[in-house]
Parts: sequence; structure tokens; C-alpha cells
Amino acid sequence: MSSTPSSTSSTTAPGAAPHPGPAVAPTPAEQRKVLGASFVGTAIEWYDFFIYGSAAALIFGPQFFPSEDPIAGTLAAFATFAVGFIARPIGGLAAGHFGDQIGRKKMLLITMLVMGGATVGIGLLPNFETIGVWAPILLVVLRFIQGLGVGGEWGGAVLMAVEYAPRKRRALFGAFPQMGLPVGIIVSNLVFITVTATLAPEAFQAWGWRVPFLLSALLIIVALYLRFKVEDSPVFQQTREQDEVHRFPLGELLRHHGGTTLLAGLASAASPAIGYIYSVYMLSYGTEALGLPQPTMLWLIVGGAVIHLATVLLGAMLADRFRQKPVFVAGAALVVLGAFPFFWLVDTAHPVLILLGFGLMLLAQSLMAGPQAALVAELFPANIRYSGASTAYQIGSIVGGGFAPLIATSLYASFGASWPISLYILALGALALVTILPLKTGRFDASWESSR
Repeated sequence: MSSTPSSTSSTTAPGAAPHPGPAVAPTPAEQRKVLGASFVGTAIEWYDFFIYGSAAALIFGPQFFPSEDPIAGTLAAFATFAVGFIARPIGGLAAGHFGDQIGRKKMLLITMLVMGGATVGIGLLPNFETIGVWAPILLVVLRFIQGLGVGGEWGGAVLMAVEYAPRKRRALFGAFPQMGLPVGIIVSNLVFITVTATLAPEAFQAWGWRVPFLLSALLIIVALYLRFKVEDSPVFQQTREQDEVHRFPLGELLRHHGGTTLLAGLASAASPAIGYIYSVYMLSYGTEALGLPQPTMLWLIVGGAVIHLATVLLGAMLADRFRQKPVFVAGAALVVLGAFPFFWLVDTAHPVLILLGFGLMLLAQSLMAGPQAALVAELFPANIRYSGASTAYQIGSIVGGGFAPLIATSLYASFGASWPISLYILALGALALVTILPLKTGRFDASWESSR
């Protein structure tokens, strides 16, 4: 690996895009292989992350935080869910730094192993009744490790896809890792539906909840195999060959692109918040506040994830047709307009109307998530792109994502109504609008084209 001091090479101005020499463009077969590895690997990472959310809503309260008040137990469980988001920026910063130095592929293999090991560890963890206070302590530690793994995953996965993409299909290629998120939701909830349907409640409480976590071991092997078979990003390879790899890419990012990173991070906050309110908080809200059966809510979340999968693809296709920023702005505006109708539909407690509410808010979220990967990637030069994309995304995840179920639970507990949660969602949509508009997108397109 070649490296330079923390400034660019002598032929490149500080903060400017590196211009690697020409390279052979990836073949369609190579592009398909990368898309498959990015999609499957990210789906498995999100499966690991989301089974924790489902377990937090369904089982972790009595298992690790026994309390006479069910809401208190749920709040404690969701607090540990949020711990993963505290770790995500750390994982994103570390993976971004080393991903810009040693490559996207190596960091994706490492993050997969970290995430998988922590998930299996949760499946093997004794509960509070067995080891007392050590049970919640170790649960928090393992959740923190999960957060480190998924924090480094997104930047590498989307860059592998986007940097392999043809110019006019970057949003579509970048959407494949994004589509891994709803697939992770679908698979994690289907596994929980299967386990809860086939086991007696006593068996599920005793050991059945562990099955989805232990299943991760097999899925991780599949993902590692797929990722071993792909070559690193051609853009990164050219950056390394031209001796333009930074010794301290994070320092370079903060010196020359700090404002862009902050704006991109704040603009990214609404999308994960909506995702986690729908996929995690709605499970407890539907069962505890609306009185619906757990299987009903699980199936509704699966149905919403199918809508999410389709609309993320739609958002990406629109972004490639009409440019990324206008589509993102449309999504943020729809969040603002749809925040209150979303809960009006959910609060009917009618499954069809709940699914319609999910569809409305997930369409808004997908119009942001579909273009997001390509939009964020194009904000940064190739030799600090992993650091930039990861840092921006993780700012969004901690501002809007991990604490969203906890905030929503607290707001409902305080006011006994859903309107404060709608107001919270509206505020996140407004934040996305005011922070995306000043961003200058597409500044570093040349770092792709010069490597083709």
C-alpha cells in the first residue's frame, strides 16, 4: 500500500478530486458480482441488526430487564437498541479511515465478522435470571459491537456498488445495498414469525428467541464467501496506484470537507428515523397501544418492508432520470406533509389502513434513501470518500435513527397520544430539507470517469 502525508500529492490541490489514470472498465459480469455481494452482505448485516430490534420489542424486557411495569422494561430494551447507534459512528469513522487506506473490500470482510460474532454472542447470552446484572451489561457490550460492525458496513457497501456503476446508473447501483435494509427487515421478521408460530410461548421465552440470532452464523458464511470473490473498487485501485492514498484521510476530510459532511449527515437523519419508527417502534406501539396481536404487527411490518423494497428501487430509478438532489428533496417534503396522516392511519388500528400509512411514509423515506448512496458518495473525492460517506451517514444515524424508537416511546408515555411523534417526524423532514438544499452535489464526478 502506498501512502502520502495528510495532504494530496504535489499535482493535486488540497481538497480536489484525485485523477487516477485510465483503467479497464468493469465488465457486466463483474458488476453483477459486486451488486450481488453488496446486496446479500448488507441484507445479512441488517438482518443481524434488526433481529435485535424485534427481540427488544418482544422479549428482551422480561429476559434482561425484568420489571413490574412493561413500559419500563420496553424502554430499557430500546435503550440498549440505541446503544448500537452510539457505536455506529465509531465503527463508521474507523472503517472509513482504513477503508480509504487499505480498500473497501477488506473493511467489508472485517465488518461482517464483527457483526456476525456479536449477533451469535447475543444468541448464546444467559439471561438476568441466570447471571443477574451481568446479563444486561453483556447485552449492552454485544450490542455496542454490533453497532461497530454495521457502522462500517454502509460506506463500504455503497461505495463498492456506486464506484462500479456506469455514470447514468449510479443511484440504481447504490440502491442495491439500500435494498438490503428492507430485506433484512423481511427476513428477521419472518424468522420471528416462524419461531413464535411453531413454539409454545413458554418455549419461546425459554430458548426459542435465541434461534434467529444463532441462525446468523450460517448467513455470515454465505456473505463472506460472496465478498471474497469480488475485486476491490476500480476507483480505489487507481487511487492507490497513483500514490494518492492519504495517511490520515479523516483529518483531510475534516479540514477540507467538514461543513459538507455535517450537512450531509443532518440531511440523512430523517431516513433512518422513519425506518426505525416503522420497523421497531411500531411493533411495540401496535401491540401495547393499539392492542393488536403480535403476529398481525409482524406481518404488517413485513408487508411494509416489501413496499419499502419496491420504493427504494423506484427512488433510485427516478434519481437516475431526474438527478439525485431533486428526488431527495421531494422525499423530504413528503415526510413533512405525511407525518400526521401517517399516524392518523395507524391509529385506526385497522390492518389495511395501517399498511397504507406504512406505504405513505416508506415512499417518502425511499425517495431519500434511493438517491442517498450516490448523492453522498459524489460529495467527496475518491481518496477520502469512504471516510466522508461513512461519517455523514453515521451522523444521520445517531441524530435520527437509533434514538427514534426510544424518543417515540418516551413521547407516547409522556403525552398518551401519537401527535407528538408525528411532530417529531415532521421536524426531521424539515431538517432534511434545510440541510440538503445548500449541498453542492456532483462536484467530484471526474474521479469516477477518469478510472473507467
